[in-house]
Order: sequence, then C-alpha cells, then structure tokens
Amino acid sequence: MKVGKQFNMLTYGEYLHLIENHKKFTDFNTLGLFRSIVETTKLSLEEKLELRKVAVAAFAKTFDFLQLKDPKTYIEVSTLGETLTKADESQAWDDIRQNQQRILESKRLSHRNFGTYSKHDCGYDTCHLNGVMIRQGSRLAWSGEMGFHSDNRHSWYKGLKAERHKRDRKSEQQIMAQRILEE
Repeated sequence: MKVGKQFNMLTYGEYLHLIENHKKFTDFNTLGLFRSIVETTKLSLEEKLELRKVAVAAFAKTFDFLQLKDPKTYIEVSTLGETLTKADESQAWDDIRQNQQRILESKRLSHRNFGTYSKHDCGYDTCHLNGVMIRQGSRLAWSGEMGFHSDNRHSWYKGLKAERHKRDRKSEQQIMAQRILEE
C-alpha cells in the first residue's frame, strides 16, 4: 500500500494513522515525515508539537540518527516553536557535533559519507551541482561541512611537521657534538 500524498499535505488524523500503520506503507519515509512536520502549513503549532512527540516516540532510533544524517532537520524538529538566540543555536550545534562523534564511534563508522554530507550543497539555489553525489573531502564538497577535532584534514601538514622534527634532531646532534668538542 502506498501513502499517495505528500506528507506535508496530510491532516493531523492522517499523520497519526500513518505513524501507527507505517509498516503497511511501502513508500513510507521517516526523514520525510520529520521534515514535513516542520514544513506543513495545515497544522497548528500545538498539533505539530503533539505530532513531534508521537513521531519521536515511535521512531526514537531514527530521530537520534537524524543528528548525523540531516542535522539541520534535527535542529528544526527539536526546536519547533522555540525562538533560539545565537548562543542557544551555537550550543545546539556543539551538542550535535558531540552526539555525531558519539554515534560514529558507537557504530564504528570512519566516514560521514551519507545523508547531507554525501551531496553537494553550497547554499546557492542556482548552482548546477546541487544534489550531486560527491566523495567526502573532494573539491566539490561543501566547505560548510561539520568537522570534528579528530578529523585529519591537513594531511599536507604531516610532511612539514616531519621535516621540522628531522631538522630539530639534526640540530640537536650538532649541538651535542659541539658541546663535546668544547669540553
């Protein structure tokens, strides 16, 4: 059985029916469900908040993984109806970054090449590359990508660091040899 409608065109009762019987629908998409909760104009704020509570209870693991897959949607859904200051928004992004790292470690994933991180999204509506699948770290990757402290982005720096250590070791040996000669 198929849903047959866009999620953001559903009424409150249809949303509840869809969530309760989601296994019967072949084209059911949880990410689309969470996005539609934010985007729909047919529901009042109270209905959206109640719907969010029901959806998060029904799809708790998916909602938690949404932090990694689509962090922007996660923030929009979790802060629905709230006005955020810059400090609150910054704290929310810091929390998401920590939770992403925790999820990646628990699932033993060494990459983030899925969800919003696997597509080009530079922010320009007219960009011809929007939505194109890309490899993480390539030139086409969007520079606004969230990074962690453990990321090794500057591989070119390793060579410079190795050269510096090599020079330090050589100069250390020269200083030691010079001291031995002076004594």
